This record gives sequence, C-alpha cells and structure tokens, in this order.
Amino acid sequence: MKILLLNPNTTADVTDLLHAAGSKAASAGTELVPVTAARGVPYIATRAEAQIGGAIALEMLAEAAPGVDAAVIAAFGDPGLFGARELFAFPVVGLAEAAMLTACMLGRRFAIVTFAGALAPWYEECVAMHGLNARCAGIRALDGRFQSISQVQAEKEELLVALANRAVEQDNADVVILSGAPLAGLAAKVRDRIPVPVVDPVAAAVRQAETLAMLKPRKAVAGTFRRPDPKPTHGLAEPLAAIIEHRSPKEGTN
Repeated sequence: MKILLLNPNTTADVTDLLHAAGSKAASAGTELVPVTAARGVPYIATRAEAQIGGAIALEMLAEAAPGVDAAVIAAFGDPGLFGARELFAFPVVGLAEAAMLTACMLGRRFAIVTFAGALAPWYEECVAMHGLNARCAGIRALDGRFQSISQVQAEKEELLVALANRAVEQDNADVVILSGAPLAGLAAKVRDRIPVPVVDPVAAAVRQAETLAMLKPRKAVAGTFRRPDPKPTHGLAEPLAAIIEHRSPKEGTN
C-alpha cells in the first residue's frame, strides 16, 4: 500500500517529523511517501494561508496521484480536503478530521491543544466544518513566541503538557488532541503525563487512510462529492488542469 503524506507548507523539517511519527503508526508493508510544498508559507496559521495551502495541496495531489492508494493532507485544519474528495478517486484524509473522529471513539468530548494562539480561530472553524462542535470541549493554545517551527514541540513540551492537563481538569475533556503538524510524535512522548487518551493526528490519519484504502470505497458518482463535470482551465498546473478537464495530461496542455 502506498500512502501520500502531503505537507502543504514549505518546512521540510516538519515533513520529517510527520513522516517519522506516521511511519511508527503505519502497518508493515505500507509505504509513506512524504512530499513538501515547493511554494507557500513555512507553516499555515490563518484562514488566508489555509486557502493558499489548500490550492497547493490539490496541485500536489494531482501530480502525485498515479499509483497512490490514499493520501493524507498533513495540516491540522485540513486545507483543500473537501475539494480533494471531489476530484480524486482514492481516499483523502485530513489530520484534523482523522484526529477528531478517532477521539470521538475514545471519549465523549475532546480538547484540542496547540502551540500558537493564531491557530485557534481556524481550528474552531475546522471543528464546525466537520460538524463536531458538540463533541469539542474546547481549544487551548499557548501564548507567546517560539524560536523554530520545527523545534516548537521540544521547546514548548512542558507548557503543552500543562495546558493539556488544564483542558482535562477545567474543560472536562475525555480525550486530548495535540494539534498542528509540528507537534507530530509528541503524543507518544507525553501520554503518561496526561490522565486521558492523547491522540497524535498524523498517527490517526495514517491508520484511517490505511483502513479506507483497504475498504476500497467507490468514487461517488452522485451526491455532493461526485467528480465535477469537466471545465476548461487557464494557467493551472498541468496535472491539476488535466483532472479538472477530464483528460490525460499527455493529451496536451491547457
């Protein structure tokens, strides 16, 4: 099985963290193919950046699609996820959706704990997008700056653990999600210091992607996630243009 692990930001060190954490969760025989965005922002933290990252994610999926059994959009707010499900026949999983649905199987209400306050509004909207407001106990984010996006989990580990424990004590969270791609792998390190289950989004997403790939669901031909009708394009990356236009890339460029 081949699963694309798509990081829609430009920080390769974060992709390495995602790949390391995802590989520990993957089944024997599963190949995780890590890809980092060639353009965009170092890490996605705002609505505007999520829109940019979503468009880039669709381009990356189109380019890597041949031979892929499933894909993970490895940014917690799931940029481009619903668009990807319209366009592509293979399962596409988002970090946030996978983490939240996994958390819902471990407890009644989950808390999202992250490393930067700027992420909270986007994450709130992501919870609503997936229809899980009633299951979310709250979103807690650290204040202050951090030195390096790829080192933020090591720099802020103690503070994140304390914040997670406050979510359990004060928000009555049954499960904690340590959110944001730069925190990949942290849940396994700190799980014994938090008194409820702790979900690592990339581990959850890889396992969900494996399950969906094994189930081999058909591509919808009706409903809101059916593939859109062909439409002419102008100026798009060729692999994505070919998918939108319902043609093979070798048939010519737009």
